[in-house]
Amino acid sequence: MSDKEVLLSMGFDPQRIQWALKATGNRGLQPAMDHIIENEGNPVPDLSSVSESSRSAPPPTSGGGDAMDADEDDDELAALKAVYGKKGGSGGGGESSSGGTAAAEAEAKSIKCSVCGKTFKNVDLANYHAEKSGHDQFEESTEEIKPLTEEEKKQKLAELREKMAAKKAAKAKEEAKETLANEAIRRKSGKDINELREELKRKELLKEAEAKRREKVEDAKARAAVKAQIEADKKARAEKAAREKALREGKPLPDAVEPASTASTATASAPKAGLAGKDYPETRLQIRMAKGGQPYTTTLPSDSTLREVAEFLAAQTLEVDVETVNFSLTFPRKTFARSDFSRTLRDLGLTPSAVLIAS
Repeated sequence: MSDKEVLLSMGFDPQRIQWALKATGNRGLQPAMDHIIENEGNPVPDLSSVSESSRSAPPPTSGGGDAMDADEDDDELAALKAVYGKKGGSGGGGESSSGGTAAAEAEAKSIKCSVCGKTFKNVDLANYHAEKSGHDQFEESTEEIKPLTEEEKKQKLAELREKMAAKKAAKAKEEAKETLANEAIRRKSGKDINELREELKRKELLKEAEAKRREKVEDAKARAAVKAQIEADKKARAEKAAREKALREGKPLPDAVEPASTASTATASAPKAGLAGKDYPETRLQIRMAKGGQPYTTTLPSDSTLREVAEFLAAQTLEVDVETVNFSLTFPRKTFARSDFSRTLRDLGLTPSAVLIAS
């Protein structure tokens, strides 16, 4: 029985059998079976375009795992041959002459590998063993391989099928393991990118919150300065109204004192003013644009001129020109002239803080 008939009797698809035999160059039953199992999930191509695929034989080994695997494959192949192979006819030894008997006894019954000592039933099995193990020394042998019983044949065939199924399952398991590993790598890289994005977003939120907090503090200080300026302005207006009333009624001024004491009062007030100037070496300014928008805040030495304030504002926005910008106060209402640009913030009464309107 040929390899094709053996494979057909095992239940394989005829087209896949032809594909396997052509692809392996009809090199034997085992290569054809390996080809069928390896390409089980692939569609059958056009057989006219199929060419023989060469398989390099493994390097020769002096025994060990590879040689043992090759021997096991040989055993399995022998089992298949035993189950589906040719059945030898009964001999007519009773009618043979003594000369014929002697010739039959001297006839080679098997092929023996001189390297490992394994015997094979025919040349095909010996060639397959040589391809698998790398052994290249064989000799004919008169040792006859004992045929397997029907039970042994069925057992061998079952073991072969189980081994093929195990190889297929191991391959599927390895592919699934590799798929899981690739998926884990992909998820880890995606997680790292997401964590980086979240960290950048968190830092941006913290930065915005800090900027808003500073802006609130600056606004609160500016409002406090405006409120203090309003109170001082109210007090000055009240004192002015009291003096004007006293003059109209011919009464002495509320702050009038003896001429002798006037000089001493002026002398005492001068050091006080000097002390106040020393208490505020810096001036905090909040500059608002007349047409609205984000206010600008800065802290300058109290000896800085109003022109330096204009230069600061011009550096912040292109809408302001140092030579044309004007500054004014809301409380008390006052507009600074161009001549005031050369005066210091202390001289203009803007210390320790003030809110300027730029136009």
